[in-house]
Amino acid sequence: MLVVDDLSHPCGAPSPPGVEVLVADCGGPEAAQALRDFAPTAVLHLAARGGVARALRDPAAHVRAGVAATVGLYEAACAAGARRIVSASSGGAVYGDPARLPAHEGLAPRPRSAYGAGKLAEEGFLGAARRRHGVTGLSLRYGNVFGPRQDGTGEAGVVAITCHRLREGRPPVVYGSGEQTRDFVFVLDVAAANLAALASARSGFVNVGTGEQTSVRLVVETLVRQAGGGGVEFAPARAGEVARVSLDGDRAGRWLGWRARTRLEDGLQTTAAWFGAAGSALGVREREPDDHLERRPHR
Repeated sequence: MLVVDDLSHPCGAPSPPGVEVLVADCGGPEAAQALRDFAPTAVLHLAARGGVARALRDPAAHVRAGVAATVGLYEAACAAGARRIVSASSGGAVYGDPARLPAHEGLAPRPRSAYGAGKLAEEGFLGAARRRHGVTGLSLRYGNVFGPRQDGTGEAGVVAITCHRLREGRPPVVYGSGEQTRDFVFVLDVAAANLAALASARSGFVNVGTGEQTSVRLVVETLVRQAGGGGVEFAPARAGEVARVSLDGDRAGRWLGWRARTRLEDGLQTTAAWFGAAGSALGVREREPDDHLERRPHR
């Protein structure tokens, strides 16, 4: 197995035996050469740059760093002889704010952010690669993926960021009211969907989610409670974010034989336990709260 990663967000875990790791941009010439040498039959593309907020600040840079690299990878994979490409997309960002939930794949995409527009463009380029090169390709429209080893120091991933702050002795942050909902799906379930997609011959796009809406505030408060209580800080709502998300999993069941199996509370508990163990190993010290955020008591 060949893994191409620029290690901008390393998980810290060693690679399994027999896995070759190339530290490079997935859409660059080094990756293209490595793919030619490796000659894969299938490629799973999970790399991404930042999230909604980062893409909003500089949409053009997001297209150059994210969309362009993805297109480069598709072309390099096809040139290397791959017959199957599975690529990560985003259910919440691509659908925008549909009138009815859970969102199904028959809805017209209406992204509200540069990030969502970029993911939709990547789906289009994968379709073009299918038609041009005769490969099969499937875009997986993920819900909000969370779980152990996720980087909690970036701008995306409320579960990981909350766990990271709690580990450091800082209160978590909720943007806006916290009543915005997301479809939180555990990483082991997503890994199972990835494997099922690689083994399938289906092309197009498919949701990977639980079909359930859960508020950001509830998730944060659950993690705080599991950590023994504490305060929550509130910050202004972030532009470009959708209000409500849940993804219909019907097609995933029919096409891939897949459904999410992990209960949200169990996944949160597992994730929090991993962050706690990682923090103990690192000897994390407490830090002062951010003074630009409003402190409110946990309820």
